[in-house]
This record gives sequence, C-alpha cells and structure tokens, in this order.
Amino acid sequence: MTGTVSVRRQKIPKNNIRRRLLFFLLLAGLLMLAVTFAEQICPYDPNAQIFSTLEPPSAAHPAGTDRFGRDMLSRILVGLQTSVLSTLTLVAIITVVGTIIGVLCGHLGGMVDAFMMRVCDVCLAFPGLVFAMAIAALLHGGLQNAVIALAVISWPKYARIARSQTLALESTDYVAAARLAGDTSAQIIFRHILPNSAGPILVTAMLDIGTMMMELAGLSFLGLGAMPPTAELGNMMSGGRSMLQTYPWVIIGPGIAIFVAVVIFNLLGDTVRDYLDPRNSRRQSSANGKKEQEK
Repeated sequence: MTGTVSVRRQKIPKNNIRRRLLFFLLLAGLLMLAVTFAEQICPYDPNAQIFSTLEPPSAAHPAGTDRFGRDMLSRILVGLQTSVLSTLTLVAIITVVGTIIGVLCGHLGGMVDAFMMRVCDVCLAFPGLVFAMAIAALLHGGLQNAVIALAVISWPKYARIARSQTLALESTDYVAAARLAGDTSAQIIFRHILPNSAGPILVTAMLDIGTMMMELAGLSFLGLGAMPPTAELGNMMSGGRSMLQTYPWVIIGPGIAIFVAVVIFNLLGDTVRDYLDPRNSRRQSSANGKKEQEK
C-alpha cells in the first residue's frame, strides 16, 4: 500500500509539468501569432493621427487614443511586435555568440581561454543595465543600437555556461574515444559537445527572454532605445508617463502588454527548466520501475 502511494506521488509531478508545458506553449504560440500578424489585426493605422486626442477607452477605441490622436490598441499591437521580435533577435544573438565563444574556449584552452574569460570578467563586473546604458548612449540611441548594447553585456553568461559544459564533456569516455578514432575538433564539437550541452543553454535562453524584454523596454523608456514615431512598448510608456494621473490608459495599456508577454515567457522558461531537469526524469524512471515490480 505504501509503495503504491509512493509511485503516485512521484508520477503526478512529471505529468503536471508536461501539462503546464503544453499550456504555456499554447499561450506563447498565441502571443507569437498576435505578434506575427499584428499589422493585419490592427483596427487602424498605428501612425494615423486622425482621431480626437486622449479619448478614453470606448467601443471604437478599446484602449483609447494618445495625445496625437492615434489609436492606442493599434500601437500596442505593433509595439508588442517590435518589442518581442527585437527581444528574440537579441536572445538569439547572445546565445549563438556566447555558446560559440564558450565552446571554443573550453575545447582549445590556453591563451585563448584565459583572454576571453578575462573579457567575460570585465563585462560581468559592471551592473548590466548601467553598462548597457553607457554603450547605448555612446551609439546615440536607437532600437538597433539598444540591441547591440544589450548583446555586448549579455553574451558572457552563455560563454561561461558553454565553457563549463565543454570542460565537463572533454573528460568523458566517449569524447576520448572520438579522439582515438581520429575525429577532428569540429567533429567532436558538433557531434558530442554541442548536443550534450544544449539543454542548460536552451533553458538559460528561455529564461532570458523576459529579462531582455524588460531591459530593452527600459532603455527605450530612458530614451536610449526606439525613437518616435516607432511604436515600441517602452517608448510608448515613456511618452505617456507625465499623463499617468490624468489619462492613465496612455501608459497602462503598454504596461499591461509588457507584463503579459514577460509573464508568459518567464513561466514557459521555468516550465522548460523543470521539464528538462534530470532529477524529474530519474523520479519518473524510478516510479515506473516500482510500478513494474508491483505488477
């Protein structure tokens, strides 16, 4: 009787994680559909100044209008597209660049490893957002320059993870066997190191999407990211911050859009981390083994 209870208690968490993963994947898919077809589902031209200024939310304008007479819902949808696509581009850049540098440093070692790790130490020694603000200011702002600034300060984390995974894999028997078989460095990296180190890197990238979106919106809010009239959520909140008490919908709408997107990506990242956690797989295997023994 006790064994049965133990099996069920170990089996339920894995099933819950799988259901949570499917649910958050569905939410992320719906969000990406809205981002992809934002221009098609906008009720009005997001840059058209053809309506009364600062209209409150109504049937015609569910999110109201801004001080230039533009429909807020249309601008929020296009701003969400700008923010999400810029964030995904940023995360892809830092993941690829950091992983390449980390794998090469761990595999080659020597002076290359020592020099690049000291560069990582310098980047990690400064507060991230402050360092990004300084770089974005030197580049004179703009959405593209904000992405570059955040990429410059964010890749060392991935390089560290990839390097640690590479060093651990270099000492395994199958990598030693591959060397004895005459495999080149490129073959060892692409056949053995990258596939076996992809899990932690993927989880880190998933968890970083929400963080990078907030930091990108923060740079735009401070005037170092997207510039008017570009519809971007952080820039829109910056333009309406002085009207929070009098016309709150101007800033609440973009804020809710950022909140929803960040929550979805953060919860998806947490669930992916739990799903790929080897301890959950071991619990599931142990539970299945006990169930087979009972039969």
